[in-house]
Amino acid sequence: MPTGIAAKDSNQKLGLLALVAIVVSSMIGSGVDGLPQNMSASSAVGSVAIAWLICGFGMYFISRTFIILSDIRPDLQAGIYMYAQEGFGTFCAFIVVWGYWLMTIFSNVAFGIMVMDTLNYFIPGGFSGGNNIPSIIGISILIWGFNFLVLSGTRLAGAVNIIGTLAKLIPLVIFVFVLVYFLNVNELTSNIWANNPLFPKEYLGSVFSQIKSPLDVALWCFIGVEGAVALSGRVKNKKDVGRATLIGFIISLIICILISILPFGVLTQKELSVIATPSTAGILKIVVGEWGERLINIGVLISVLTSWLAWTMICAEIPMVAAQNSAFPEKFAKRNHQGAASVSLWVSSALMQLVVLMVYFSSNAWIAMLSISALTVLPVYLLSTAYLCKLCINGEYNNYARNGRISALISGVIGLLFCLFMFYASEPKYLAMVPMLLTLGLPLFFWARIHEGGMKNIFKGNEMKIFLSLIALDAFTEFLFMNGTIKL
Repeated sequence: MPTGIAAKDSNQKLGLLALVAIVVSSMIGSGVDGLPQNMSASSAVGSVAIAWLICGFGMYFISRTFIILSDIRPDLQAGIYMYAQEGFGTFCAFIVVWGYWLMTIFSNVAFGIMVMDTLNYFIPGGFSGGNNIPSIIGISILIWGFNFLVLSGTRLAGAVNIIGTLAKLIPLVIFVFVLVYFLNVNELTSNIWANNPLFPKEYLGSVFSQIKSPLDVALWCFIGVEGAVALSGRVKNKKDVGRATLIGFIISLIICILISILPFGVLTQKELSVIATPSTAGILKIVVGEWGERLINIGVLISVLTSWLAWTMICAEIPMVAAQNSAFPEKFAKRNHQGAASVSLWVSSALMQLVVLMVYFSSNAWIAMLSISALTVLPVYLLSTAYLCKLCINGEYNNYARNGRISALISGVIGLLFCLFMFYASEPKYLAMVPMLLTLGLPLFFWARIHEGGMKNIFKGNEMKIFLSLIALDAFTEFLFMNGTIKL
């Protein structure tokens, strides 16, 4: 690396506050203001609470996995990719980093949809649905605006993110206090499971089906808990990675639970299920009037734009680090004079632009982006927890830490089982898209491998078996779509 870039890079390090802000900002994004409607769409308050307990329980152990791995393997910078690399080889690592990169791209487009949908409040009819022509233009402008901001350096983007994170928490705190003040305990507890014989029209099906329904929304809200790990190559103190992960997780979990549960104490499930996005604004309008709706909508804009910035930073970092370790083509490793991942960022922004153009033809763009993002991140969590389990089982853990192996194994096993459960609980049409989306990235893998060792060294060890398994999944998925078993 040239001396000038190295000097710039050393000044772009992130401290604990910046890392916590990135974790919170990544998790508390566009999803939090849609939680009341999204979680109550087909679930009663009791089922919503259990869904949060399940997802919170599972994600706690996934966050613990990242904390443990960042503590015992601080040498693995941008661990989102490196844990899979160390544990299962370069091909698995590529699948992880490609899936995670796709997730950041889809998430950023989801942020854009929410921004435009919120602007429709201030300019009625102008940005309806978040995917009309004015919305596409607006999202495109923001994509390239964030592109140039992150190109100016991680430290500047991190400082802007800290300010934005603090600003966006204010409307959410006001929302919570207002709902606590107007809370009707009888309303909250009158039909907890939607099976009270006194309210037959409110029956929503079995409790299990009600619990499954909002799980993908809850998972999407937790995406970003690994944000500090993803930027571990940019931190001042490696120990801050684990601290920021835990602090950010706790803050975000408390906020999400309160915003999901408290609305049931002021409105019925049926009323909540039809409130337009962002539903926190619609609720405050009903409870306190126009000023509440206006406050939340302003907060949503700040919240989403801040999360968008955080994810743009992560989106650029992941392919760059992968390229430094030969899983991505080496061109992605290039940095500009500010130390920013320039090529990676330009390509990421271009792919976002492509997805935005596709969103124009989607009937329910927001839910589609949310569901796909939640599923493409699961391979990251799955292989990270599997790597921790592997370290503990084969005894390699003891090479990095003197104690805590049993506790680490428990965290890894529970996190692994939670990932498998989330695959099971996901909507089939979006789950079926995952192997095909992962396959789309294979040309990049072939490019990197051919450049490194030629055509004969594309697959190493058991990688050919994994590749063929992925192709078989694609064929099976295509069969399910063609015979109508799964419909988009």
